[in-house]
Amino acid sequence: MKITVVGAGNVGATCANSIATKSLSDELVLIDLEEGFTKGKAMDLWQTSPISLFDTRIIGSSGDYEMSKDSEVVVITAGLPRKPGMSRDDLIGTNAKIVKSVTENIVKYSPKSIIIVVSNPLDVMTYAAYLTAKISEQKVFGMAGILDTARYKSFLASELNISPKSIHAILMGGHGDTMVPLPRYTTVSGIPITELMQKDKLDAIIDRTKKGGGELVSLMGTSAWYAPGAAAAQMVEAVVRNQRRVFPVCVKLNGQYDLHDVFLGTPVVLGRNGIEKIVELQLDEEELSLVQQSALAVKETMVVLDNMKLF
Repeated sequence: MKITVVGAGNVGATCANSIATKSLSDELVLIDLEEGFTKGKAMDLWQTSPISLFDTRIIGSSGDYEMSKDSEVVVITAGLPRKPGMSRDDLIGTNAKIVKSVTENIVKYSPKSIIIVVSNPLDVMTYAAYLTAKISEQKVFGMAGILDTARYKSFLASELNISPKSIHAILMGGHGDTMVPLPRYTTVSGIPITELMQKDKLDAIIDRTKKGGGELVSLMGTSAWYAPGAAAAQMVEAVVRNQRRVFPVCVKLNGQYDLHDVFLGTPVVLGRNGIEKIVELQLDEEELSLVQQSALAVKETMVVLDNMKLF
């Protein structure tokens, strides 16, 4: 079993560390452009093996995708953060070119791999990888909902002063301000969250969840990496161990929720074949309206990409 992580920055390295410590593969390849940096990260991670007690061999490569040949799962974290003066369209164009190049190399050397996209803007970058890979939509999907749901659960756990292990929740929509937390599907060991928390506090947590990424940027001056990296690794684990876990994942919708040809976060069964099944929730009128509004916002970014004629 071989797994490749493309992008050796904070998110990629955190993801790689989690994959290794969980012993999800025999070999883990870390790819980035800077030779010394990438090989150093891989060496540093491998040197934790006697401490964390794992056998996964970690190899660093500076753009040599042949080293990733026959990977079963590839995680794409490569891309640039938005810089001052850079418009949304600029970011889409820049990162779409990166994701396109990465995906071309992935399918060249690992045509049967499952591709998990973490690069931002997440929903449209998943679309870019799908257009490039030209493989089943079951095998190209994005990490967003697991991260967003984790933030939602962590905020609820802090407010209620309980273990986050007791909280079960689902979240839908695009990765950003239009995401749709679903209080009706949020429980604490089976108890509806609405019985444990006042509406105003729950609404404040939902709003904080939507802005969770921005809150971290304002505190640290950069985007998060521990939670995104761990979330991506959790998806890898579900695939390689065929756990068939139900997770919110950015996936191509084909009629679910009356939405067509849009990449959006929705609950799925995640297993050995990638997306084993899309779980279609019975949303009420208000919930469905919010999901469809989120889909419209994502579709706008997809149209921006289409108009760039990169594919």
